[in-house]
Amino acid sequence: MGILEKIQEIEREISRTQKNKATEYHLGLLKAKIAKLRQQLLEPTGKTGQKGEGFDVMKSGDARVALIGFPSVGKSTLLNTMTSTHSESASYEFTTLTCIPGVIEYNGANIQLLDLPGIIEGAAQGKGRGRQVIAVARTADLIIIMLDATKGDIQRELLEKELEQVGIRLNTRKPNIYFKQKKGGGISFNSMVPLTKTNEKMVQLILHEYKIFNAEVLFREDCTSDQFVDVILGNRVYMPCLYVYNKIDQISIEEVDRLARQPHTVVVSCNLKMNLDNLLEEMWEHLALLRVYTKKRGQRPDFEDGLILRRGATVEHVCHVIHRSIAETFKYALVWGQSVKYSPQRVGLTHFMADEDVIQIVKK
Repeated sequence: MGILEKIQEIEREISRTQKNKATEYHLGLLKAKIAKLRQQLLEPTGKTGQKGEGFDVMKSGDARVALIGFPSVGKSTLLNTMTSTHSESASYEFTTLTCIPGVIEYNGANIQLLDLPGIIEGAAQGKGRGRQVIAVARTADLIIIMLDATKGDIQRELLEKELEQVGIRLNTRKPNIYFKQKKGGGISFNSMVPLTKTNEKMVQLILHEYKIFNAEVLFREDCTSDQFVDVILGNRVYMPCLYVYNKIDQISIEEVDRLARQPHTVVVSCNLKMNLDNLLEEMWEHLALLRVYTKKRGQRPDFEDGLILRRGATVEHVCHVIHRSIAETFKYALVWGQSVKYSPQRVGLTHFMADEDVIQIVKK
C-alpha cells in the first residue's frame, strides 16, 4: 500500500470514529500518523524532488509575495496590472505554466510578486505540478490567495486545506511550546498553563508514535495535539496571508460587502482596476515593512532613498543595513518620529524603530 492509500485509509477511519472522551487518544494518534505520512510524501527522493523548469526563481527586492489560486481567477491579470512584467492571460485555464516574477514599487520598496501556475485539488499530493508551486510559496514572505468572487467560499476552503497539508500555516503564529530531544532520562513534561485541548498522556503517545522516548516538553500556552505535532516536525512555515476576491463587478453589492468584512480580505476587480490601491496598502501592512530615513549632521533628512526594514527592527538593524562596521563604532543615535516620546531623542542600539522614523547615527 502506497503512502497516499495509507493517508486515505486513516482519513476514512477518522471520519468513521465517533468523537468522544473514549476515542480522544485514538483520534490524536491517527492525526499524528497522517502528519508523519504527509511528511514522507513531501520529502523529495531522487529525481522526483527536483524543481520544475521556471520554478527556481531567485529571491530579490525587499519582500516576496506569492500568488496562489485556481486556474482563471485573475492572477496573471493582477501581475500585468501591478507590475511592468507581462504574464500571458486568457479566458482558458492553465495559461501560466511556469513561475513568472514581477516587481511592485511601493513606498520606496521593491516587492517581488510571483505569478504561480493555477493549482488544482490534490496539489499537496503533486497533482498538476502542485507540489512545485507550493514549494515556491514556502519561500515567500506573504501569500496572496486569489479567489473568484462568483464562486463563493468553496475555493478558499479547498486552498487552505491544500496549504495546511504541506505544513503552511496561514495567519497564525508558532505554538509557544518548548521541545528538545535528549539522549536519556525519559520524557519530562511540564505546563505553565492549564491544558484543555490535550494532556500529558496524549503528548507521550504522540512522542512514542515518532519513536521519541527521551525529551523535554514545556507547554507555555494551551495548545492542541495537532500544534504539538507541528512543533515535533519543526518544518512548519507560519506565514501571513491575504485573501483577494477578484471579479467583484460580477456579483451583488451585498455579496461584495459580506466578503470585504471578512478578516485579511480585499475585494478587487482586475479588469476594471477597482480597489487595487487598497490591495497595495494591505500588502504593505501584512508584510510588516517600515521605512527609515537617514540624516547627516547639519543636513536635511534624505527622504528620496529610505531604508526598508521589517517591523521590530532596532537601531542595530539600521546600522547593519547601512554598513556592517557602523555598529562597532556606534556611540548613540538621534531619532525623530513615532518611536520616540520627543524629537529628537537620544537612543541606543536596542531602540525599536517605527515607520517613517528619521535617524542620525553618531559614531565614537
